[in-house]
Amino acid sequence: MSVFKISSLEQYHQQYRESVENPEKFWARIAAHFHWHKQPKNILEWNFDNFDVKWFRDGELNITENCLDRHLADRGETPALIWEPNDPEEHHRVLTYNDLHEKVNQFAQVLKQNGAKKGDRICIYMGMIPELAIAVLACARIGAIHSVIFGGFSAKSISDRLQDAQAAYVITCDGAYRGAKDIPLKEVIDDALIACPFVKRVIVCTRTRRPISMIKGRDVWWEDEIKKVETLGLKNVHPEVMNAEDELFILYTSGSTGKPKGVVHTIGGYMVYTNYSFVNVFQYKPGDVHFCTADIGWITGHSYILYGPLCAGATSLMFEGIPTWPDAGRFWDIVEKYQVNILYTAPTAIRSLMGFGMDHITGKDLSSLKVLGTVGEPINEEAWHWYDNNIGKNNSPVVDTWWQTETGGIMISNIAGITSAKPTFATLPLPGVQPLLVDENGVEIIENNVSGNLCMRAPWPGMLRTTYGDHERCKKTYFSTYPGLYFTGDGATRDDEGNYRITGRVDDVLNVSGHRIGTAEVENAINMHAGVVESAVVGYPHDVKGQGIYAYVIDENTHGDEELTRRDILQTVTRIIGAIAKPDKIQFVSGLPKTRSGKIMRRILRKIAEGETQNLGDTSTLLDPGVVDEIIKGKLV
Repeated sequence: MSVFKISSLEQYHQQYRESVENPEKFWARIAAHFHWHKQPKNILEWNFDNFDVKWFRDGELNITENCLDRHLADRGETPALIWEPNDPEEHHRVLTYNDLHEKVNQFAQVLKQNGAKKGDRICIYMGMIPELAIAVLACARIGAIHSVIFGGFSAKSISDRLQDAQAAYVITCDGAYRGAKDIPLKEVIDDALIACPFVKRVIVCTRTRRPISMIKGRDVWWEDEIKKVETLGLKNVHPEVMNAEDELFILYTSGSTGKPKGVVHTIGGYMVYTNYSFVNVFQYKPGDVHFCTADIGWITGHSYILYGPLCAGATSLMFEGIPTWPDAGRFWDIVEKYQVNILYTAPTAIRSLMGFGMDHITGKDLSSLKVLGTVGEPINEEAWHWYDNNIGKNNSPVVDTWWQTETGGIMISNIAGITSAKPTFATLPLPGVQPLLVDENGVEIIENNVSGNLCMRAPWPGMLRTTYGDHERCKKTYFSTYPGLYFTGDGATRDDEGNYRITGRVDDVLNVSGHRIGTAEVENAINMHAGVVESAVVGYPHDVKGQGIYAYVIDENTHGDEELTRRDILQTVTRIIGAIAKPDKIQFVSGLPKTRSGKIMRRILRKIAEGETQNLGDTSTLLDPGVVDEIIKGKLV
C-alpha cells in the first residue's frame, strides 16, 4: 500500500517526481493494485495535437468487480452505502458490500431481461436514493454506458441529452424528495420522451407514490421487474469483460456554445485515477465514513460517492435532502449520527450555512471529523476559516480541491495532513498532474507570483477521451486555444511556493453554486421567450452562490409591466434548461454594447454587473457608445 498511498511530504515529492519523469512506470505500479482480467502492458499512448489519449489500452476488466466483488471476502459485511433520507423521521438504510453486490446483480439481470446490452446508452434520471447507485453500477456490470442527468433539469434539456446519446433505455422514479419539494420526475421524463421515440423501455422506481402515467409496452415498474428475476432464480451476472478504453459513462456539461456536450470517460484510467485521488487527498483509512454531499447527477457524485470510495472498500454516505431542511443543522446532525470522518461539500453550502449563525452547530458532536473538503468552485477566505474554525475545530485539515467534469478526479489539492493548506489556494498538483500557466498568446509563464490561464501539458489517467459523437468539438474546446496543451478554461495565480489559486472561468461559462452553466445556453433560452429580441448574460459576484447570473434583455413586449415579463422569462428558462439556470437579475435595455462588426462587448457588461462603472476601457469602437450610459443608469442593485 505504501506505493499507492502517500504518507509523508517526502513521499509526495518522490511520487510526484516519478510520475512526471516516468509516468508509464508510475501508473503501472498504481494500476497493479486493481483486479484485471488482463493486466495492461501498454500503459500510455498520447498525442495532444490531434487529441488521442489511451491509458492501459490492452488491459481488460470490469469496474464493478473492483467496486464490489473483490471486497466480499474480507469486507462483505462492511457498510458500502449508508443512505440518509430527506425526512429525518424516515428510517435510513445501510447496504453492506454483500447487499450492494446482490442488488447490483439483481438489477443487472433486470436490464438484461429488458434487452439492454454492452454498449447501449442508458439514461438515469432519479432522486438520491440507493437505487440510483444500484442502477449506475448495474449498467457498468453489463457494459452499458450510463448517462446520469441531474434531477433539476427540464424535459427539454433531458430530451436534448437523450437524442445526443441515442439512449434506448431510461431509469427514473415516480418522484423525488428534495427539502420541502416533491419533484415529479416521471412526469418530466414523459414530456421529454415526446421527441424521443427511439427509447424502448422506461424503468420506474417507486419513491414518492405520486400518481403517474405508465405507458403499456414502454414503462415498467422497478419492483415488478425485480420480482420477475427473483421468480426466474436469476442471481449473479457474470461481469462483462471490458477493454480499459471502453466507454464507462457520458456526463453532459455546459460549454461556451448553446449545446451541452457529452463528456466521455473510459473505464480503466477513470477507475485508477478516482481511487488513487480519493485515498490520497482525503487520506482515507479503512473504517472511515466518507460523506460527500454532492448529487450523483454531477461528476463529484460519480467519482467521490460511488467509484472512488467503493473501489477503496470505503463506507460512502449518500444524502437525499438539502443542508437547510428541516433546519440548517441537518449536515451536523448527519455527521453526529453516523460519526462521519470525512466531509466533502461545496463552498455554496458553507456560505449558506454561515448565514444561519452558530445556533444550529452548538451542542452537535463533530469530534469524529478528521478531514474537511471543498469542491465545485473557488472558496473565499471567510468561508474557509469559518469551516476550519467551527466545523473542524482547527483540528481537521481542509482540502480545497480543484478539478472538473472533464478531469474525472481531483487534480490540484493539498493532501490532508501531508502537504500544507493555504486558505483560498488549491495548492499543489497531485502526482501525474502537470499544470502550467500561459499568457493569452499561449506563452508559458515560468516565474511565480503571477496570474495566467491554467493548462495541462501532459495526460493523466482520469481525463476525458472525447465528447460523445463529436470528437472535433472536443479538440476545438480543449486543445485548440493553446495547441499542444489541455486548456481548462480557468484562470489561476501561482505563489512563490508553487501553490495554485483558481480565480474562475475565463471563457463564456459561469460557475453558479458549483454548477457550470454556459452563457450561450442561457441566452438561447431567454431568446426563445416571445418578445425577446436579444439578450446577453454575464456573471457577477454573489454572496452565497459565488457567481450569480445577470441578464441584459431587449424585449419588445414588456408593456410597462417589467416584473411580469421577468417572471415569464424565468419560467421560460426553467422550462428549457431547468431552475438552476434562472438569472438572478434581469435588466431590460434598449440596446447592447456592440462593436461595428456586431460583436457584443460582454467585458463591459460584466464590469457593470460587478458594480464597476468608471473604468470600462475603450468604448470608442462601439457602434453606439451612448447605450453604455443607459445600461449603467438602469443597473439593478
